[in-house]
Amino acid sequence: MRRYPVKSMLGEELPESDVSERGLAGDRARAVLDIATGKIASAKNPRLWRGLLAIEGAKAPDDEELSRLLGRDVRLIDVPPENARFERSVPEQVLAAGIEAVVPYTVGTLGGASPEGTFFDFAPIHLITTATVERIGSLGPRGHVEALRYRPNLVIRTEEEGFPENAWVGRELHVGDEVVLEVIVTSPRCAVPTLAHGPLGRDTDALRTVARHNRVPVLDQGPQPCAGVYARVVRPGRIRKGDGVRLTPAA
Repeated sequence: MRRYPVKSMLGEELPESDVSERGLAGDRARAVLDIATGKIASAKNPRLWRGLLAIEGAKAPDDEELSRLLGRDVRLIDVPPENARFERSVPEQVLAAGIEAVVPYTVGTLGGASPEGTFFDFAPIHLITTATVERIGSLGPRGHVEALRYRPNLVIRTEEEGFPENAWVGRELHVGDEVVLEVIVTSPRCAVPTLAHGPLGRDTDALRTVARHNRVPVLDQGPQPCAGVYARVVRPGRIRKGDGVRLTPAA
């Protein structure tokens, strides 16, 4: 179980957490605002913001030091500006041209399936199964891949093989004795899994392998390279590492 106190910065492991409609307590509580553009900084545009993934979100420096580290004038904020937007570099272009290249990007708005005033790209909970992580690893040249490259809140252990959560969309997950999540869509992957995460070096196959072996239709976007799923919170409560998980049809 992980939360990410500052959007696109490194996360922290949690033994337990309260869960509300806004996700895990303290998750994406702050973000970095690019003063020049008025956009939210996101490592989805690695040319500008991959440096965020070298900073521990729980120990984020002040604005002056952060601006120095990132090479741009930035400010940490805890309330999104109106119509907050972020840039998402086209992942295939990043793979082809490299992280230093100027590549096409799309502009997204925050929180399409999240409460107002949050910094989530889409939904407040992102989860992935051990089966998916193991499958990506086994298909790639390294023979393994680290789950944290995909920045999940929850890693669900399952005995199934392949990419089982693809079939969970529209169903509910009961986590522990209290929390209920509704799985709403598979998670299309950007360039972020390929980037260095703290001490972890780059791994372009963290995206290439998914693009080759798990392309799934996402909303109205057509087939996308996917790993994991997004969920919303149907019933809040408290969860703990090791809690049982039960999958049921949606209510």
